[in-house]
Amino acid sequence: MPVVAGVDSSTQSCTLELRDADDGRLLGAGRAPHPATTPPVSEQDPAVWWTALRTALGAALREAGLTADRIDALSIAAQCHGAVLLGEDDAVLRPVKLWNDTTSAPQAAAMVADLGAAGWADAVGSVPTAAFTITKLAWVAAHEPRLLDRLRRVLLPHDWLGLRLTGQAVTDRSEASGTGYYAAHRGAYLTEHLERWVRPDLDWAALLPRVAGPAEPAGHADTAAAAELGLRPDVVVGAGAGDQHAGALGIGLAPGQVLYSLGTSGVVMTTSAVPVHDPTGWVDGVADAAGGWLPLMCSLNSTKVTDTVARLLGVDLPTLAELALAADRRPDRPVLAAYLDGERTPDRPDARGLLGGLRSDTTREELALAAHEGVVLGLLRGHRAIRAAGATADGEVIVTGGGSRSPAYRQVLADALGRPVHTRDAPEATARGAAVQATAALTGAGIPTVRDAWTPATTSITEPLGALPDELLDRYRALADWRQPTEKE
Repeated sequence: MPVVAGVDSSTQSCTLELRDADDGRLLGAGRAPHPATTPPVSEQDPAVWWTALRTALGAALREAGLTADRIDALSIAAQCHGAVLLGEDDAVLRPVKLWNDTTSAPQAAAMVADLGAAGWADAVGSVPTAAFTITKLAWVAAHEPRLLDRLRRVLLPHDWLGLRLTGQAVTDRSEASGTGYYAAHRGAYLTEHLERWVRPDLDWAALLPRVAGPAEPAGHADTAAAAELGLRPDVVVGAGAGDQHAGALGIGLAPGQVLYSLGTSGVVMTTSAVPVHDPTGWVDGVADAAGGWLPLMCSLNSTKVTDTVARLLGVDLPTLAELALAADRRPDRPVLAAYLDGERTPDRPDARGLLGGLRSDTTREELALAAHEGVVLGLLRGHRAIRAAGATADGEVIVTGGGSRSPAYRQVLADALGRPVHTRDAPEATARGAAVQATAALTGAGIPTVRDAWTPATTSITEPLGALPDELLDRYRALADWRQPTEKE
């Protein structure tokens, strides 16, 4: 029985699954936390990712009753965009600015003003926000310029973990397409972007990782660090992927289907056979992890919103869901613009959450419902933007992530869409998707072949109970679009 490991190194934690490469059967799983961060400054030392991976691997092996030398292939999916800056001997030069660090918003705004939104969309498929790697590099150039004198590599989070295993600096097109300096539709780095907006005198081509194909191995686990994990030196290491991109593989997302992912970030996405370029900035036209495209909208505020409201109401999450489902759904109920920590889409890093429609008889149930609806309605706008950008996104709707376990989230989403919402048996879709890629790298099978063979079964279908009132939607849009006096232009 060939054994593969799929790793999800997310913002909050590392999850690792061990699977039988022949049929995708789950053998064991483990999880370990990462340190919590709170924007606007959101940074982590990559050493904690390695520690968490080691811990998660040990837990998965114990559950499976296996030893590490039974693993034949491994692939890593990780949080996107973070700028890992390495110096001599691959020493980490500073803590990694994560995707949800918004301190580079001024640099992002300057870049968009310089090239124009349409120019960026044409060049790399997306309009950069503070999430993008290039803006973080520009922030370093502005605030810590001497650091760039010592720069020897620029990697993304999954690239760094792969480097520890293989000694090779390798990324994949799904991750590279979210940097702001890689044109996936051309298969080329745009080093002129780094010269123009970061620093003109560096040999950027020499600093960037090789971009591997979706099923192409990054190398073998033949480093001293890999040996510390107990891995054999002939273990195949896949190219890796972004966490959302691997999640689409793990859920078995087929053309036309739409995936809502409710986690630290909220994401709505679909697959596309052709690249998508959206000058409005709502849709990131990134590459997927199977050789195609994954137009998506990503919000900064998702399940943290319901976490916060549960804390304020003094209840746990299951009770919050019960309150939301019990709420009186009157059209004039409160609405929440859920920009608690600023927002990525729309690009408003200085926004904050706004609650509108409070009355003297407002109930706890209505506040609980407003929290769920505030998250979902923001993603619904992204879904509509994906369709407006030309992608087919009208098929079966699937919801995943931690929020998908909430019956309130599922019901609110079904009501907002006016369509059934499905869940699938993939509670850790990103780790599962990384295992799909590891299997393809090990066996030589195409990723779509493995993905389709491993498509998980449907576990629930939530039917809509009724459409959301137009009055509620209008009040939400007005509140969400209002620019607060504290926001910078």
